[in-house]
Amino acid sequence: MKIFLLGGTKDSINIIKFIKKNYDAFILTTTTTEYGAKLAKEGGSDDIIARPLPKEEIINIITNEKFDILIDATHPFASHITQTSTSIAKELKIPYLRFERPITNLKNINTSNIIYANSFVDAGKIISNEFNQSNVLHFAGANTMEDVLKNVSTEKFYPRIVKVKSSIEKCKKLDINPNHIIPMTGAASKEENIELIEKYDAGIIITKESGEIGGVLDKIEAANIKNIKIIMIQRPQIKEINKKDIVSNLEELDNKIKNFF
Repeated sequence: MKIFLLGGTKDSINIIKFIKKNYDAFILTTTTTEYGAKLAKEGGSDDIIARPLPKEEIINIITNEKFDILIDATHPFASHITQTSTSIAKELKIPYLRFERPITNLKNINTSNIIYANSFVDAGKIISNEFNQSNVLHFAGANTMEDVLKNVSTEKFYPRIVKVKSSIEKCKKLDINPNHIIPMTGAASKEENIELIEKYDAGIIITKESGEIGGVLDKIEAANIKNIKIIMIQRPQIKEINKKDIVSNLEELDNKIKNFF
């Protein structure tokens, strides 16, 4: 079985390890960064492409190398990639699965400090209107900084990012103080988040609704302990996905693969 995996997330690494353990499979993983590619290789992926791929190139690779299934395990906020992957699967009539991490269960969590927003531009506007004297911890990745900074001063902006070349270049382009950049090596614990809030005297956090695997609960709990607000960007809704093609855990993924083959 040949699997074309759109990766770059912790979910995708778990998928690689699971499939290599349970199936006789060749996996090609695509990521947009060298860091993501390194993790995929360590996870056991047979081949890796570490750059964004245009639609036509993905089609050519799947067709020419005769892949059997397309699995999209990209981040819940990478909606454009998921839209592209669904259209490719339909065009090529190839089995398709979208691995979508569950939305964070907040049933027993104090949510009084959460402010929901639909976009990062909206998050910046909320901060400009209501928290313009506060230092901002940005826990939502380098690609979302520019939208926030349309309304927020870089003087009060502290992004936590993976320190790879592309992210550092984005910070330079946006004139972010290098001393404000917080190196990231994975999801932070509650205690680490508290330390960052205290170190940078933060009054507000920005995060994505990226699920428990993305450390959302630890961010909320840290904000609650320090009694500061957290702006949570809600996930985009992708209309192109058929619900029957979505799985949210490895057991569901396993059942779908067995049904396909």
